[in-house]
Formats: sequence, structure tokens, C-alpha cells
Amino acid sequence: MSDAALPTVAEVRAAAEAVKAALDRHLAAVESRSGAKDPVVQAAFNELAATAEAYDELLYEVYDEVIPFEIPEGEDGVPYTGPAEPTAFSVLIRRDYAVAEPQRLIAQAERVAAHDRDAELLHDGGTAGALGVLFGEYEADEIASRYKEFGLEEGDSTLWVAALEEPAEPGEWLATPFDQADPESVLHRFDVSSVFDDEHDELYDEPEEHDGPDLDHEDHEDHEDHDEDHDDPEDHEHDGAGRHGAHQGDGLETADR
Repeated sequence: MSDAALPTVAEVRAAAEAVKAALDRHLAAVESRSGAKDPVVQAAFNELAATAEAYDELLYEVYDEVIPFEIPEGEDGVPYTGPAEPTAFSVLIRRDYAVAEPQRLIAQAERVAAHDRDAELLHDGGTAGALGVLFGEYEADEIASRYKEFGLEEGDSTLWVAALEEPAEPGEWLATPFDQADPESVLHRFDVSSVFDDEHDELYDEPEEHDGPDLDHEDHEDHEDHDEDHDDPEDHEHDGAGRHGAHQGDGLETADR
């Protein structure tokens, strides 16, 4: 950046004054808040965050200094700015697939087309046409649960629950359905990725073997004589119980697959 493009000292001063004003408005909103999720407080918070960030950037560019505090953000780094009590919401889903077996995919589509007059393989019967037939016949959730049968390989997926200010009118967003995917309106999100499987495996790696006395062997020798008299099958009824499902539900994958 050239010297001519650098912010002026006056701009830095103006940014500092904006932070002071935003602090006053935030304090006033907190003092008069109506509840734990007051939208006025949230709006004042977002304004304070924005002005503080702008001041921090100008301060660094002009004086090579930074402010001594950070504005907290959400878990994914994006603060929620939607309504405190949403009365409408959208569910946005993305699932990625790779065509691992094209011939299997096409064969499944041909099987559907043979029994459904409305199903027609377009695009010369290739994978593009096969996808049209299969997604026209099956719900997306069914394909997600049976993707291997269709010759597909599952990739990453995500589901967002995004708040709306008000319900949309019929047909209002059909022309541009994904333009309103604003991360700051997301109430909840659920991600599925193989990277989470790798992290899970690292957490539950088996411990390394170590040298030490074989207590089980010694205990077996001490009670060897008693085994003959008390070897009742009922004594072993619950051997190994409690191991299955010890980590059931770990990770995000179980919620979507």
C-alpha cells in the first residue's frame, strides 16, 4: 500500500469516537434490556464489534498498534444477528457426492426408467441423465442412505437451520433459493466430514503396552483349585458386557447418516 492510500490521523480519531459512541449505546441497551436475548442489545453489540474492528484496522495501518481486547464471536467465528425469538426458519442442506461407479449409477437409472413412463434418460443416457432420473424418483434423504447402491461416494455435508424475520411468500425465493444463506442468521448447524472421523480415531487410540506383573495370570493360579468346584455357566453370563455402544453417538455423523 502506498503512502497516499494510508488512512489519515483524522480518520483514526473519527473511528475512535465511533467506538466511544457505540460503547455508550451498548451500555444503554444493556441497562434497559427486556430479557436475556434482547434484540436491541444484540444490535448494539454488533455495532460495537464492527466499530471496534474498523478502529483496530485503522490504528494498525497508521500507528502499527492494536487494541488490547477482542470481540467474542460464535463457535464458527460468525456472530448470530438474527431475531431473538424467530417465528420462521429455513433448513439449508448441502451434500457432496463423487460418481465412483458410473455404470452402476446408469444401470440403476435404466431400471427406474424401464418401470416409469415419466422417467426418461436424457443427455444421451450418461451420468447427467441418470442423476435426473434417480433424484426425480427418490427423495434426497433416501439417496443419502443408499448412496453405495447408486455407485456414489459420499463427501462432506452440512445442514443449517437459519432464522427468518418472517415467513416467505409462496414462490418468493424460488428464482434464487440460495442467495439468502446468511451465516449470521444461522441458529444451528450440523457438519459431517471424514476429518471428524480422523479426530475421533486419534482420541480413542489404544494405549501402548507396558511392562509389569501379569496380575491376571497370578490371580488365575491362586484360584485354580476353586475353578473346578465353582465353574458355573451363570458365572460367565455377563462377560464383556458394557463394551458395545460405549462411544455410541460420538461425532456429528450419526445425526445425518
